[in-house]
Amino acid sequence: MNPFALVGRFVIAFLSEIGRISLFASKAVPAVVMPPIYFRLIGQQMMRIGYFSLPVVGLTAFFTGGALALQIFVGSDIGAETLVPQIVVLGITRELGPVMAGLMVAGRVSAAIAAELGTMRVTEQIDALVTLSTNPFKYLVAPRLVAAVLTMPILVAIADIIGVMGGWVVGVYSLDFNSAVYLKNSVDFLKFGDVTSGLYKAAVFGFIIALMGCYHGYNSKGGAQGVGAATTNAVVSAAILILAANYVMTSLFFGEGSR
Repeated sequence: MNPFALVGRFVIAFLSEIGRISLFASKAVPAVVMPPIYFRLIGQQMMRIGYFSLPVVGLTAFFTGGALALQIFVGSDIGAETLVPQIVVLGITRELGPVMAGLMVAGRVSAAIAAELGTMRVTEQIDALVTLSTNPFKYLVAPRLVAAVLTMPILVAIADIIGVMGGWVVGVYSLDFNSAVYLKNSVDFLKFGDVTSGLYKAAVFGFIIALMGCYHGYNSKGGAQGVGAATTNAVVSAAILILAANYVMTSLFFGEGSR
């Protein structure tokens, strides 16, 4: 087999997929702002995406903050009581809070959206909506996009608090730090831009999560096997795009050009 042909096929398939996702997004984004707006569906999706994801996001943030505090303590010879809270609060608010919350919600929500829309596609329910003169992008895609973009910053804000508290619990009860000193060092080192950058990332991650779930579910085919493949592809693509977007946004917020 010609290796150049394999590379060429991969590149063409990759670019074709990017084009299909872009076309899908060009239809989905205008549907968010054009009437009618289904507020009841948006509220339902906010509950499904945000409220029901809170336990897994909270537990992930708590143990991530605790593990981060332990790792910093082990790696610091002097000044641990000052370094641990500062690095924990910085790492959680800037990077780990948004990224871990995004990955957890992607695993839960992207799969659910893809499975739901994929089932509707293979059972011809989406075709029935078109027959009834209902725009599937308005009725199915737009509420999920709006709900994900609105709820992800709230989830990340809660995850930031829980993650910092996880580091505080480990620092105070396992590493024998002074509680007041730990909290003071955390508050003094934290800047407003550290928190807002994570919230901006969260909104972008929410858009990616909902878009990938809707795209793969909407375009699924082949019965139950196709729905399973759409679910897997939605989670994988959402996770990869979240990590890629996180790098780009970190470069924009904290790179050389931002100083």
